[in-house]
Amino acid sequence: MTGILEYVSRHGSARTQELADALDAPKSSVFGLVKGLVSTGYLVEERGVHRLGPALGSLLPRTAQDLAGSALPALEALRDRFGETAMLGTAVGDSLVYATAAESRQLIRYSAPLRTRRPLYPPSAGKVLLAHRPQNRRDAYLRTLIADPAGYAAARADLAEVRARGVAFNRGETLPDVTAAARPVLVGGEVRAVIAVAGPTSRTADRLPAIADALLDAVSAVAGRLGATERGGH
Repeated sequence: MTGILEYVSRHGSARTQELADALDAPKSSVFGLVKGLVSTGYLVEERGVHRLGPALGSLLPRTAQDLAGSALPALEALRDRFGETAMLGTAVGDSLVYATAAESRQLIRYSAPLRTRRPLYPPSAGKVLLAHRPQNRRDAYLRTLIADPAGYAAARADLAEVRARGVAFNRGETLPDVTAAARPVLVGGEVRAVIAVAGPTSRTADRLPAIADALLDAVSAVAGRLGATERGGH
């Protein structure tokens, strides 16, 4: 069922046959699952097209519902200051998912893939989330990802530095022509999300120190708004 919901979330809508093809599952099996999701409100159906339903919102904690709204002004400010894409990411299991973004208005830009699972390493936002996990969980994740002992040791040292400095960089590790920086949104010592700025290396590489400084102000502002919302109970 989670595969169905994630697919519809990524694509906005889907027909049953499309879901069956995407999940490589029999249409009859997918039809039964979709029917159950519709009956419980997790999907809505109109003329054979399925979209996310209202029941999903009722399961989200208030902080999750407020995250995007709390972060959007900061993301837009970062985008306007540097001209590059600013993103809000969260951990979904052992994946990084960008929940929302203020996308660059420039013709050549980094376009954040929203509501799509991505690895926690090496994206800068994923590094931040991974670095704040307990050491044994960090190591276990890296072992599943990196077989080469030297590469594993380098990634381990990279994450230790991210945790110590509070900022992560990605200098062409995911895409050769993309450079990014990210910092955690901390509320009560807990990582609630991460904010990253990414853009073409030719425009972004030399500005990483300035971006890192601006990110510090941005995550502090979002954490303050989110904390105030939680304390106010609305």
